[in-house]
Amino acid sequence: MRLHFQSFGSGEPLVVLHGLFGSGDNWHGFAQRFATRFRVILPDARNHGLSPHDREMSYAVMAADVRELMAEQGIGPAHVLGHSMGGKTAMELALSVGGQVRSLVVVDMAPRAYAPHHEHILEALCGLELAQYRDRRQIEEALAQAVPDLGVRRFLLKSLARDASGGLQWKLGLEGIRENYPRLNEALAGGRAWSGSCLFVRGGSSDYVSEGDEAAITAPFPAARFCAIPGAGHWVHADAPELFETVVSNFLT
Repeated sequence: MRLHFQSFGSGEPLVVLHGLFGSGDNWHGFAQRFATRFRVILPDARNHGLSPHDREMSYAVMAADVRELMAEQGIGPAHVLGHSMGGKTAMELALSVGGQVRSLVVVDMAPRAYAPHHEHILEALCGLELAQYRDRRQIEEALAQAVPDLGVRRFLLKSLARDASGGLQWKLGLEGIRENYPRLNEALAGGRAWSGSCLFVRGGSSDYVSEGDEAAITAPFPAARFCAIPGAGHWVHADAPELFETVVSNFLT
């Protein structure tokens, strides 16, 4: 699949993979700051942002999408950073074609299976009849009961756009995401390892990754290093941007 992407700066390539319900736009500020030293590539994953929608969605196919983008852009081995869903995609990329990954940064994600906890969001988004609403404020209010966290609602609303007739539509391929959501919670296939340089960054206040996950991480990634950002939740890069960027910069350089 030919992914939509943005590119910033020049230098060694740094591919940044966003999380579920997000897009490359979520990393725009990060990309601009790192563009003084790297060529930063921000793809939109399939069923996200401006990339095509598809009924097939797994970490294997998403990693293949990234490989295709790198080949099209003439990008050799790249630094790859991934958050959440993008972190699992980045891990799959390293495990399947390790020679294309120069170094790996995984943000608040482990290669293990996760219990589903986004169904209420998917059901709420799929249940909205967008034609009934005139603007984002009305949709934000309509989502309030199912998604009480205002920050999460506003994050989701970044995936709203106007269609050719001026109506509202989701940039998300919601049916593809919903059909494949169980697969997105599965553990990555075992029996593989990548010995390259990698950093696992977790939010100190997040429950996505704990010290107990380190054994499950070092099995496929024996060179893994670990860093916890105090006070940060799952969106580590948004909760503590300066410290997060310092940690990533020090690792990459």
